[in-house]
Amino acid sequence: VQLQASGGGLVQPGGSLRLSCAASLRPSTYHMGWFRQAPGKEREFVAAITWSGGNTYYADSVKGRFTISRDNAKNTVFLQMDSLKPEDTAIYYCTGDERLIVVRSGTGLHWGQGTQVTVSS
Repeated sequence: VQLQASGGGLVQPGGSLRLSCAASLRPSTYHMGWFRQAPGKEREFVAAITWSGGNTYYADSVKGRFTISRDNAKNTVFLQMDSLKPEDTAIYYCTGDERLIVVRSGTGLHWGQGTQVTVSS
């Protein structure tokens, strides 16, 4: 599976961004997730979605502000980020695996290249 993340950028606090992760090779059978890594910090879980889209999972820090979704017909996973805060600044990575526990733990082999999100006034 090859993953290509995009959609990052510079946004003011309170603003919104929508990240996309385009996947290849049967991504519709994969559970997908987003992680982020801020400078000097470890990579952390942000959100995950099951292959059918029927279940979603969020880190407490983004719950109620971020929404993960997917369009299997387009082999794409999205992360809608609203009410952004400066502490959301990080490189965001998408990941996918056939095992949900692998996606949620961030221990899989398939990762996108990352897209930078900067929240600043």
